[in-house]
Amino acid sequence: MKSTVKALLAAAAAILPAVATIAPAQAQHLRIALREDPDILDPTLSRTYVGRIVYAALCDKLFDINERLEIVPQLATAHRWENPTTLLITLREGVRFHDGEAMDAEAVRYSLNRHMTMQGSFRRSEIADMEAVEVVDPRTVRITLKAPSASFLAALTDRAGMIVSPKAAEAAGRNFGTRPVCAGPFRFVERVAQERIVVERFREYWDAANIHFDRVTYLPIPDNTVRLANIQSGAVEFAERMEPDDIRAIQRQRNLRSVAVDELGYFGITINVGNGERANTPLGRDARVRQAFELAIDRAAINQVVYEGMYTPTRQPFPPANPFHVRDFPPTTRNVERARALLREAGVTTPVAIEMTVPNNPDLRQVGEVIQSMVAEAGFTVTLRAMEFASSLQAATRGDFQTYLVGWSGRTDPDGNIYTFSRTGGGQNDGRYSNPEVDRLLDAARTELDVAKRRDLYAQAIRISLGQDVNRIYLWHRKNIMAHQTRLVGYRPIADGMIRLQGMRFQ
Repeated sequence: MKSTVKALLAAAAAILPAVATIAPAQAQHLRIALREDPDILDPTLSRTYVGRIVYAALCDKLFDINERLEIVPQLATAHRWENPTTLLITLREGVRFHDGEAMDAEAVRYSLNRHMTMQGSFRRSEIADMEAVEVVDPRTVRITLKAPSASFLAALTDRAGMIVSPKAAEAAGRNFGTRPVCAGPFRFVERVAQERIVVERFREYWDAANIHFDRVTYLPIPDNTVRLANIQSGAVEFAERMEPDDIRAIQRQRNLRSVAVDELGYFGITINVGNGERANTPLGRDARVRQAFELAIDRAAINQVVYEGMYTPTRQPFPPANPFHVRDFPPTTRNVERARALLREAGVTTPVAIEMTVPNNPDLRQVGEVIQSMVAEAGFTVTLRAMEFASSLQAATRGDFQTYLVGWSGRTDPDGNIYTFSRTGGGQNDGRYSNPEVDRLLDAARTELDVAKRRDLYAQAIRISLGQDVNRIYLWHRKNIMAHQTRLVGYRPIADGMIRLQGMRFQ
């Protein structure tokens, strides 16, 4: 299955000289190779993982997480639950947005309401429990929830907790993402689609003493072989999400270091069961066809062939180390005969034609090819549709797909890994799956504060949505494999995969 490597190396040789013509890095200029180009840089409207990496420079959040996955203050300094539905947040004093405006309680109120009310918001379902935001004083906000929530505070450690400049957001409207103004350590300079995003140090940042770069350039390099060549040559100082078979090459160079961290998320196949005309297929209409498709896939074989056995096969959104992992819901064992029998029960004509949208990365195209070969034995014909990643997300949102091979970087609270994907109306429920009983269970899990009871509610929801309805087919939990030059120090590997620039520097 590694037949494309020679072609990729040839492509790398052709592309690398152009990338390497960037002037040699000065001590104050960090260059980071991204696996994809982000979508819009608006915290309310965006959904890409690489966008979150760029936001780590641009947009501080109310809270963050540390290496132990504990929630820690960022723009906030403290929080207190006045009662089970009322959260009081104290804000950091003297914080400025990149446009010079004060980051205060009114800005927090504005940003949270923007997340809730803006058309197309992907944050709405993440903080749907919020009923009202009240400005107590310039440094204090009171958030009232509709019901007790076990997940709300964790949602504020990501994009839902990013605070934007009200003045800039009002002036730009839906174009805010073309020139975002937040309160992070770096301010936006320029973006050239598919080529670079440039940010520069914000001298008035509240934690300026912990920032050591004058400029950071993010370079989207989807081809993993080219990304590896760039980190090896020194054209970039940091490269995110390398492949398992790159580790040996990185370790052979004394000036490079690789860091592998188990991620919080997963990779899987989203199935269009209700999002427009493209759901009107045997796969979209009949759970038996979806069950057959899953039974035709050998997760362990995909992991071994494409990822050298380094990833963890799965059938659920919670990795084995997560306390909410459902231990009696293991990955299905490949069973071609049973898959064929299910197709006969469904009364469909074989081969069943399926189109699979695949982000245009070499390893994911290879995964698609392996799946294509496997399911053919059970009576499916799969056509692969490779797309640039941000474009593939847009296609999924509007229902322009049948199946979609896509990952999720994961969240610390289990709600962040399932609710928005499987709840009716969820912001990232691209397949428009809907089951009232699953909705009831997910809603109850959000408000259940008893961990054991909450774990049982998620287990019930998973058995229905994934075991019975097969609204998604989870495949594996990845390792985030990062590579950087050894002269770059201070990188903190955290399971969410973000590149936090605080404390990083060249020595």
